[in-house]
Amino acid sequence: MTRFAHSALAALISFLTPLGTSLGFTQAAHAADLAVYTEDDGGVCGESWVLNKITDRFAYQVKHVPHLPDVAITDFHRIHQHRYLPASDEWPIGRRYCGATVSLSDGRARTIWYLIEEGQGFASIGDNVEFCVSGFDRWMVYNGRCRVLR
Repeated sequence: MTRFAHSALAALISFLTPLGTSLGFTQAAHAADLAVYTEDDGGVCGESWVLNKITDRFAYQVKHVPHLPDVAITDFHRIHQHRYLPASDEWPIGRRYCGATVSLSDGRARTIWYLIEEGQGFASIGDNVEFCVSGFDRWMVYNGRCRVLR
């Protein structure tokens, strides 16, 4: 589906959801339903442990990578999940692709893209988070303009 189709579907769902719940209709959520999110729905992407991990690792990055400005992440805005790939036989690691806008301590706002990999934390306990702030991937770890995490 195109981005327009996703946006239109999300708008339709958000319009119909209050109508359906006020009429008494409820529906169980299925795993496939997790792939559709509105712009304001952070879900797992907006959980505090994820945002804290990104903030801490970003502080380490700007301190240890040469020629990066000495700034810190002060806030996250417009947190959203734009793709979910559930674990399957072909792809054993579930992945959530997220995006947001971060406010930096120098007053600038930057786009951030991040990935939450289920069960890939230290010694396979917990989840792993990989992130890329636009303009701060000096060594092109995530390709140009954070393309790998989009």
